[in-house]
Amino acid sequence: MSVTAASGFVAAGIAAGLKSTGAPDLALVVNTGPEKAAAAVFTSNRAKANPILWSEQVIADGVVEAIVLNSGGANCFTGTQGFQTTHATAEAVAEHLGVSAGDVLVCSTGLIGDQLDRDKLIAGVASAAGALRADDDTAASAIITTDTHPKTVIHHGDGWVIGGMAKGAGMLAPGLATMLVVITTDASLTSAQLDTALRAATRVTFDRLDSDGCMSTNDQVTLLASGASGITPEEGEFAEAVRIVCADLARQLQGDAEGASHDIAIEVIGAASEDEAVEVGRAVSRSNLFKAAIFGNDPNWGRVLSAIGTTNAAFDPYEVDVSMNGVRVCHAGEPDRPRDEVDLTSRAVHVGIELHAGDATATILTSDLTHEYVHENSAYAS
Repeated sequence: MSVTAASGFVAAGIAAGLKSTGAPDLALVVNTGPEKAAAAVFTSNRAKANPILWSEQVIADGVVEAIVLNSGGANCFTGTQGFQTTHATAEAVAEHLGVSAGDVLVCSTGLIGDQLDRDKLIAGVASAAGALRADDDTAASAIITTDTHPKTVIHHGDGWVIGGMAKGAGMLAPGLATMLVVITTDASLTSAQLDTALRAATRVTFDRLDSDGCMSTNDQVTLLASGASGITPEEGEFAEAVRIVCADLARQLQGDAEGASHDIAIEVIGAASEDEAVEVGRAVSRSNLFKAAIFGNDPNWGRVLSAIGTTNAAFDPYEVDVSMNGVRVCHAGEPDRPRDEVDLTSRAVHVGIELHAGDATATILTSDLTHEYVHENSAYAS
C-alpha cells in the first residue's frame, strides 16, 4: 500500500488501453472522508498541460474528492479538444462517485502533442471506480512512464499516517520535476495548513531535484487529508513529516532518472544566502561537461569551478574549495589532493563546494549524462 496506507482513502490502478504495451495506465485515488481538505503545487512552466489548467481551478477552494491520473499521454498542446477530454474525465469520475466534477483533480503524463483517446479514458474511469480498494497496491504502477519501477512511501505519525506515490524519470528540473506525486494523510488539517506544509516541503526537496535541467508541462504534487484518524498533529511536526515523505520520494525519483549511472548530491556550503547556494548547486547540476565527467568516473573539479563562475552568487572563485566523495581536490582555487584518490565507481557521488562567503547551505540532486539517456530521449516518441 502507499496512498491507501492512510485511512479514509481507496484507490485502484487499471489498464485503460492508453499505452500500446497494455500496461496499467490509469489510477484513481478517492478521499472517503470525513474531511476533504487538499493542497497542490504545480509546474512553474508557462506552457501548461490541460490537466494542470483544470486542476488549478479545482484546487482553488481547497476541497478535493478524488484525483484521476493517466499515463500514456500528456494531453498538452492538444487544444480545445484536449481540455474537453480533461473535463470529460473529471465528469466521468464525478458520475461514478456521486460528487461534483469541480472537486476532481486530473493529472496526465506522457508524450506531448498527441490527443488522448477519450473513449478509453472514460471506460477506464468506470473500471477503476469498480476496482477501488482500501488496501490498494496497483495505483502507483499505473502512473509510470519511462520509470523502471513505481515509487511509494509510508510515514507513521503519532496515531496518524502519511502515504505517497510518485512517478518521474526524466525532465527532472525545478518547478517540480516531470512528475506526478499524490500524498495522502488521515490527519485532520485545513487546506491552508496542508498548503503551508506542502510548499515548505517541495521547496527543499522536489524543487532541488534537477536531473537534466528540463522543466515539464505536467508536474503536480497533491496532498489530500481525510481527517479519518481524528487527530490534529502539531503543525511543525506535520510539516516535517511531509518534508521527510517528499525527500524520500525525491531520492527515489533521482535513483530512477533516465539512463543514469550515478546519483549526484551537490552540497554547497558557506554561501551568502540559501538562494545563492541553490544557484551555485544548480549551475553545476546543469553542466553537461561536469555530468559527462562523472559518467566517465573522472573527478574533473575544474568543470565545477567553471560552472559556478557563471552565477551571480557572492564568492571569490580563488577562495573556493571542492571535494568529491570526501577527497578535497581543490583548495582556495588551486589543486589539493591528487585526482586519483577520488573513487567515483560507486553509484552515489557527493560533491562538496565551500564558497567561504557566508553561512547558508543547500543541496541539489542530479545525475550523470549517459549514452543511455541520449538514446532513451532520442527514441521517446518512436
